[in-house]
Order: sequence, then structure tokens, then C-alpha cells
Amino acid sequence: MSDLTIELARTALVLIDLQNFNVQRELAPHPAERVAGNCAMLAGEMRDRGAMVIYVRVLADQLLALPADAPMTKPGTPAPPPDALYFAPEAQVQATDHVVTKRQWGAFYGTELDQLLRRRNIKTIILGGIATNYGVESTARAAFDRGYALVFVEDAMSSMQAEAHNFACENAFRTMGKVRSMREVIDALQAGTGDA
Repeated sequence: MSDLTIELARTALVLIDLQNFNVQRELAPHPAERVAGNCAMLAGEMRDRGAMVIYVRVLADQLLALPADAPMTKPGTPAPPPDALYFAPEAQVQATDHVVTKRQWGAFYGTELDQLLRRRNIKTIILGGIATNYGVESTARAAFDRGYALVFVEDAMSSMQAEAHNFACENAFRTMGKVRSMREVIDALQAGTGDA
């Protein structure tokens, strides 16, 4: 499945919620530190070619807590300490990267993400981050609705359960875009066309 061509000037890497509270979680099928390392490697490859890198962070203490059968945060749970919301050092965020702040699972609603992408004439988004079936999938669905081509880096994302990650990658993501390994994406970046 290496039929992946990347036009660097029209492609952005969008990495979801690589913050301390997520990178310290037990994740499956890929451990959090591997996901963060793979994301950092992808970001480095994009930066080396002058391509756009965007890190998205969630203000977890400001997420809506609507009635749900299985809420992510139980009522009365104390707010996370401030350093939990910082980007994990393993994410290797650089001063030249764009940072988008969100207050919900997806990175488009109520943020400047779409504007950042359109001003750079971006047509393709490469996605990674934590968690596959929450922030990554919510962002992907909104991107798909807006007409962006999508590349999902399967081993640069993970979730709290391997089954949830695998279901998203094998079903939803394959209908919205291309699911590839980090190695396949890096190979495509190294063979990428055009200048960013």
C-alpha cells in the first residue's frame, strides 16, 4: 500500500493532543512514548522540507461535561494540574511550529485551524496523535467534511484500547483517506514533490 504521493507545499502535518496527561497514559496498541516519538520524527521530516507542522492541544479542564453513559471525566473529578496540559517533551514542539488550542475533541470547531490551512493552500492533512478514536477521529471527520485529503499514520496514534484504535483505522479512516505506517509516510515525504 505504498501508493502515496505527497505534494509538500500543499500538505500539513496535524498532531493531536501530545500533552503530558496523554503521553503518560497506558495506550494500545502502540505505547504513548512510541507514538510521541513517531510524531516528533514526522514533524522533523516535515520541518526539514519547509512543510507546515501544526500541534493541537486541548484545554482538558475546559472540555464540556455533558450527560453521558460513560463520561470521560467523572463528575467532581478535580481539574488536572497545569503541567498536565503542557506539550510532552517527547513531542519536540519547536518555535517554528503552529499551535492550535481547542476546547473539544475535534481541532476545527472554534479554532483557527481551517484558516491556517487555507491561507497556506493546504489540500492534504497528515494526522497523528492521541487518542485515535477521540481527538484524531473527530478532527478527521471535520477535515473530511471540509474537503481535505487525509493520510492517517497508523503507528503515530494510539488509544486507551487497541480495539478502538484498530476499529477506527480499519473502518472509518480507510473510507476517509489513506492509512499508512510511519515508514511509508516518511518514504513518501522523502520522495515528495515540489517545494514547501
